[in-house]
Order: sequence, then structure tokens, then C-alpha cells
Amino acid sequence: MKLASIIEHYETPFKTKYADRLLPGQLRAIEAMKRCRTPDAGEVLWHCDDCAQQLRHPRSCGHRSCPQCQNHAATQWLARQQAKLLPVEYFMVTFTLPHELRGLAWRAQKRVYNLLLVTAAGTLKDFGLDAKRLRSELGMTTVLHTHSRRLDYHPHCHVIVPGGGVDRARRQWKKLKGTYLFNAFALAKVFRARLLAAMKAEGLSVPDAPQKWVVHCKHIGKGRAALEYLSRYLYRGVIGESNIVADQDGQVTFRYTEGGTGSPRYRTLPGEDFLWLVLQHVLPKGFRRVRDHGFLHGNAKRLLVLVRWVLRAMIVAAAPKPRPAFKCPRCRSPMHVLAIFSPASQSG
Repeated sequence: MKLASIIEHYETPFKTKYADRLLPGQLRAIEAMKRCRTPDAGEVLWHCDDCAQQLRHPRSCGHRSCPQCQNHAATQWLARQQAKLLPVEYFMVTFTLPHELRGLAWRAQKRVYNLLLVTAAGTLKDFGLDAKRLRSELGMTTVLHTHSRRLDYHPHCHVIVPGGGVDRARRQWKKLKGTYLFNAFALAKVFRARLLAAMKAEGLSVPDAPQKWVVHCKHIGKGRAALEYLSRYLYRGVIGESNIVADQDGQVTFRYTEGGTGSPRYRTLPGEDFLWLVLQHVLPKGFRRVRDHGFLHGNAKRLLVLVRWVLRAMIVAAAPKPRPAFKCPRCRSPMHVLAIFSPASQSG
């Protein structure tokens, strides 16, 4: 079931009900997804050299919240990250913003989301430098999520951490032994203090926050599965269209996976509320939700090569994957782009 058709069906009641909460970015997302893969987005003229067949095909909108777009971008990101994988144990640390601060996060999204990512990475970096059994610089990949499995507003960030670090003073790689990284309660205590201080330094009016915050620190094996999980939500919105299972009598039903059990669950709500559930997760324009740190940062490529050499890991070049070929419907040969038409020039 296409999200664009649900937008078309419920756009008017949605805008009426949520008029006082809608942000410009959400309105832009609506317009982009309505145009996606329709002539209103422009068209591409494809040509087949083998049989001279020509075909005009609508363009995609390219919006990062559109479930029809950006599959190639997600594939490219996953390939780059997998090229950095090390033969060590991996951990995923999840820092969650408490319920009491979600209103502030919604009102000042760009600033709060940035502080969340920066503070989470800084906290882990200092724990790595201070830990007696490690005392080295970690490599990390931080990813911001704003949704729960049920698509409720739930800002948090996941941090993928290889089990080891670089001791620059000794020019040495220190491999972490075992399946324990850091104490989650100690991480939560430091993270709370630093994030609240950073928010106040930004001039944000911070409400009373609970004393206990939630940080999960989990051993995840070799890391590949975690990267694949995170790649699903980076460039294609928060819900796949295959998970929208019904639109009937003004109610939309979608499927999600229950945490821990992996069993499917279903949630049904009015169409306009479903749209709000999805569109509240549109990120501010220009915001980078994925960031690399330490020896995984883009500026540390030489250091990462040395780490891989020390660990006797195969050096894998992150070769860009070509886009899937657009095949001719008549002879099945690959077609190439002959012209691109914007909506304003299609009449010619």
C-alpha cells in the first residue's frame, strides 16, 4: 500500500487537525512524496541501443523520508560501513532521551538532536580513555532515531562500537577481551549530567528531568547484523510500505515487530493520526543523522588502514556499487538515459 495514496486520502483532515504543530519540513515532505514517481516530479527518457525502444519514466522525489526512494543510498552506506568492519567483538550502546525532555526536543529539534549525538559520542570516548583495561581511543558510528517500533516519538541514538581502541601514546592497538564494554548505569549518570549542562549552555529552557536515565550497552557479536538493521531507516523513512497493511473506513493499520520477541504486532488508528505518526519523524533540513568518530572518522583513513593491518584484517575497498540497470521491457537489454525533463518542460 502506497504512502502517497494515504497522503492523498487524508491530507485535508491531517492538515486541519495538526495545523498548529506542522513544521515546514513536514509540509515539504508531504509535497515530495505526493509527486514521487509521477509526472509532477519530472520524467526520464530512456533509450535502448539494441532495439531502439524509448520509454518515458517518472522520476523519484529523492526525499530521505520517502519509503520509495534512497534504496541505493542505503546500500552504498552499508557497503562503506562493512568495508570498515574489524575482526573483533562489537557493541551497541543506546542513549535514550527521557520522556520529560521530548517536548523540548520537538521544539528545538536541530539543537537537541545534535547535542544528543555529540554528548553520547563524547561520553563513550572519555570512558574509553579512562577505562583501566582499555585506556585508548575508540572508533564509533552514531545514528539518530526518533521513533519507537510503534512509531511513537522516542528520540534516542544508537552507537556501534568495535571492541578495542588505539593507544596513540604507545602507538598500539588494544583489543578488548570478553563481551563487556562499560557499566550502563555509570554511562547513564555521566551522559545525563553532560547533556543537561550542554542544553543549558545552549540557552535552552530545560524542564525538571528524572535522576535515572536509560542507557543500554549490549554485546552484538561481529557488527554486520547491527549495521544492516540501522541501514533500513537511514534514507527511506521510518516505515516500509510493505508494513502498511490496510486502509479501511478511515482507519490505517500497520505492522511492526515486537522488541525482544520478534513477533509481529499491528496498530490501527485514524488515517490523519497515522500520517502524523510518520511525518513527525521528518528530520530538520540538512541534519546529519549518521556520524563516524575516532579511528572510523573519514579523516582517519590512514589510521584505520594501520589498525586493519595490525589485526590482519583484509583491506576491503568500499567500491561504489552501480545502480541497478533499467532494462528494456521489449528485449531486456540495459537502457541508458537520453534526456531528463523537468515538470515545466514536459510539454515539449
